Amino acid sequence: MCKGTKSTDEAVGWLGLCSAALLAHCPALLQNTKGKVVGTEWTGIPESQVGMAAEMALSHRAPREVLSEAELEEVAKRKPPTKPSLRGCLRKTRCSGSAAKSLLFRFLPFLRWMPRYPIKDWLLGDILSGFSVGIMHLPQGLAYALLAGLPPVTGLYSSFYPVFLYFFFGTSRHNSVGPFAVISVMIGSLTESLVPSENFLESVNGSNATVNEELRDAARVELVATITVLTGIFQVALGLLQFGFVVTYLSDPLVRGYTTAASVHVLVSQLKNVFGVSQGENSGPLSLFVTVIDLCKKLPDTNVGTLVTAIIAMVAILIVKELNHKFAAKLPMPIPIELITIIVSTGISYGVNLNDKFGISVVGNIPSGLKPPVVPNFSYFGQVAGNAFAIAVVGYAICISLGKIFALKHGYKVDSNQELIALGLCNFLGGFFQCFAISCSMSRSLVQESTGGNSQVAGVIASLVILVTILKIGELFRDLPKAILSAIIIVNLKGMFKQFSDLSSLWKSNKVDLLVWIVTFIATLLLNLDIGLAASVAFGLLTVIFRTQLPRYSILGRISDTDVYRDVVEYEMAQEVPGVKIFRSSSTIYFANVELYSEALKKKSGIDVDRLIEKKKKALKKLKKQQKKLEKEKAKRKKNAEDGPGLSVIELNAGESTAPSEPTLHSLGLPQPTFHTVILDFSPVSFVDTVSIKILKNIFRDFHEIEVDVFIASCSGEGDLQSHEPWPDMASPLAHS
Repeated sequence: MCKGTKSTDEAVGWLGLCSAALLAHCPALLQNTKGKVVGTEWTGIPESQVGMAAEMALSHRAPREVLSEAELEEVAKRKPPTKPSLRGCLRKTRCSGSAAKSLLFRFLPFLRWMPRYPIKDWLLGDILSGFSVGIMHLPQGLAYALLAGLPPVTGLYSSFYPVFLYFFFGTSRHNSVGPFAVISVMIGSLTESLVPSENFLESVNGSNATVNEELRDAARVELVATITVLTGIFQVALGLLQFGFVVTYLSDPLVRGYTTAASVHVLVSQLKNVFGVSQGENSGPLSLFVTVIDLCKKLPDTNVGTLVTAIIAMVAILIVKELNHKFAAKLPMPIPIELITIIVSTGISYGVNLNDKFGISVVGNIPSGLKPPVVPNFSYFGQVAGNAFAIAVVGYAICISLGKIFALKHGYKVDSNQELIALGLCNFLGGFFQCFAISCSMSRSLVQESTGGNSQVAGVIASLVILVTILKIGELFRDLPKAILSAIIIVNLKGMFKQFSDLSSLWKSNKVDLLVWIVTFIATLLLNLDIGLAASVAFGLLTVIFRTQLPRYSILGRISDTDVYRDVVEYEMAQEVPGVKIFRSSSTIYFANVELYSEALKKKSGIDVDRLIEKKKKALKKLKKQQKKLEKEKAKRKKNAEDGPGLSVIELNAGESTAPSEPTLHSLGLPQPTFHTVILDFSPVSFVDTVSIKILKNIFRDFHEIEVDVFIASCSGEGDLQSHEPWPDMASPLAHS
């Protein structure tokens, strides 16, 4: 527990250890007669504090003795570690009917819940939810394909195959998988850098050069299919190896800062379609700013018709979305404004011929029907492996975070490793059918939940809606203006941009997390999405190292009339146990911070330990010189007194009767510490390394030099310290009560 809080059992142990330390250094406290202390033998401690210590020692003495670690091991009789046998391993891996059934249910979760599916309670809600989400998939699939630099039909494929496959492998009942803006822009940055439009320029009439879009799109689809397959391989492999925890290295502030910066990339990439200007494709660090500067230079060439179309669409979609949010409780399903906008704008574009009359760019041909699977181009693997891994981790992080939110709200469990496998299989198999990498969309998932969706049957219904569109309806959208799709993308970024409000909340709660958010945001803007993610993760890990290197050190005191210990600097009622210093660090101890730990302990103790040891060494050296001088004088007197042996005998007898005692600080005339015991609270310490052991031994040696005992409390006792015992010239510091 933070800041020195102890449980009841720990508090009793603390009191027992403190009492043992008090009584060991002042036996006279046991001679308490009628509530009065007979004698006090602590130098530098006021009598009132001694009385309080006596009362505390007698009233809170533990009903058991304090044991060293070696004594505890002898009493407790540690069990020998069990060594796995070959027979036991074979028994665990042996195939049986129950093991096969369990494995099958684990990798195909729908087999577990589908036979118990409550048709009367869930089916109607799932059908309504499926149609609602399917209607959203249509415009978003077309728009996010444009964002990825691909033909619009690939967005429809990515809204069909992965959604249908997730029904069999997924464990979340409410996640709506499919195209997602952040993943699409990550893919778009790759297509623009590896397959730029400049590679497909063809001369027309021997003078003007135009881009052969058919060849370019075919090359990009091949590249993206390879990226998607490789992304799926990474996700499946991590899931099978039980590496679902890898997403823990992406903290919530990091993910939110990254997705916010990615939203800025998405916004900038769509401005060319809003203003109706043509731009070159930029990639790499600072490409975002190069694109913005280039766009500003081309603003005089803005196509007014395209700009007006985009503005009208954005205003209409924003207004209706706000109405959907305001009247969500009264509406049976949200108004499908995106679909309505696409249908209306396509009709107007076809009727008025916007492309020819006003130069408004349209989607173009959308082939109908499904295509056979194609093996990806494995030659791209080496070029895109790092980007595919980044897409795999980011996509999974978004998916599992949404899944856990819905699972907590509705009281079911999401298997993180199985989710990784499910997402990987959706990407791996989808890559063979010209899909691009997918994740979960918050907007679609919220609609799936709010419209009555209870299971992934809603996902199957949504995929069937997209299938009908691919087979029969898709070709009707060839006159759809690209500005409409860009307007849909930009409006859907509203939720992402709301994450800027994190800055104020993080400023109040945790400034280190605020720094992670800001650094992630800036790094992603400056370095692009792939390098920015790597830099952000590295910075996030550095903050953990810095936190352990700069922990909070405190001296604990007992709050009156309680068994709670708190920092004496923060709490007025926390009083130190007289003669005892209880020292605590807020982090574990290892090679990077153990020196700081030692320095902080000596500083918090209130005395200059190193200076006092130096004075003691000088005093001992001076005393040794005096003793040698006395011995020389004695030998000289003995030699001069050979004629008087009686006197010589008397001196010899006197010398033999006096045993030399070990010099103390008091006998050397040096100041004595106001405490006799230091207790190191090891409750935050999860491990120690060899460097820590060496420094701890130095701490014990230094305090032993100034006549102060050191004990370790709340030690986990996992062998790190015990393996370095015995501690030289002192009792074992590992005490248990």
